[in-house]
Amino acid sequence: MGSTSGQPPLAIEATGLVKSFGETRAVDGVDLSVRDGSVYGVLGPNGAGKTTTVRMLATLLHPDAGSARILGHDVVREADTVRGLVSLTGQLASVDEDLTGRENLILLGRLLGLRRAAARARAAELLEAFGIAEAGGRLVKHYSGGMRRRLDIAASIVVTPRLMFLDEPTTGLDPRSRNQVWDIIRALQAEGTTVLLCTQYLEEADQLAEGIAVIDHGKVIAEGTPAQLKASVGTGSLHVRLLDPDQRPNAERVLTRTLDSVHLESDPSALSASCADADRAAEAVAELARNGVAVAGFSLGQPSLDEVFLALTGHPAEEEQAEEALAATDGRAA
Repeated sequence: MGSTSGQPPLAIEATGLVKSFGETRAVDGVDLSVRDGSVYGVLGPNGAGKTTTVRMLATLLHPDAGSARILGHDVVREADTVRGLVSLTGQLASVDEDLTGRENLILLGRLLGLRRAAARARAAELLEAFGIAEAGGRLVKHYSGGMRRRLDIAASIVVTPRLMFLDEPTTGLDPRSRNQVWDIIRALQAEGTTVLLCTQYLEEADQLAEGIAVIDHGKVIAEGTPAQLKASVGTGSLHVRLLDPDQRPNAERVLTRTLDSVHLESDPSALSASCADADRAAEAVAELARNGVAVAGFSLGQPSLDEVFLALTGHPAEEEQAEEALAATDGRAA
């Protein structure tokens, strides 16, 4: 399928993808359209079906129903061609812990057809670009989590892919390492690589993706830009940061009396609530003060993607492990 005249070509076209494991339907009719050269977010909790969808698109799992094309090639009939165009980096590092970082990259370069000198040069270039040149001679088993993740992404682009699947690349990383991975993703897009980013971190999708599909229980339940998804909630939001995180339960009780849909943020000092106008927001903040809750700061604006997810699904973006664990186990066996 080609793109229509004047429209950017599509890197991913998926229609009605279905995958079941026993009685569990991990993916239940997913449609995706991802523009070539973009960063596209697939957002949802663990168990939503993100990893299973990616494994089908990367030809690691065969769809039970539906179809998908990657850069114009069918993932079933042209699987070998698709594999030559894509790279997949999962939640866990796939490099060899008993080799050094440099040895890992050189080995991969040789396996991908680079001559010895070219493989060494590419390894040195990637170690420098990813900020791990000084650790290049150390065994990977001695790397920090952030260093391993950067090496794993570097290993995925020894030969730069046209399309890169990143499946929760910042899971378990500290904020500094997470920001470094974000910079790497932006650099990959700047070089022309399309990135499909699966994440349960709403801030991550907001920071990086120009388009987002929200998946819950194997279905795409909403799609659009971050701004469009936030606007779909249809109301503003009061965001409050407390001086003392121990006061958050009291603040939640006070705001629940004054406003609707109080939501506890991942930051233990922060909470938010749906709020349609500034007068109600001012009254809510004043009520906090009257009840002895010290406020470090507050703002009234668009809802966060956390609140969007809550509004769309009826539950927060919490971890739901069972389906995705089953999918990963069956996928490894496939």
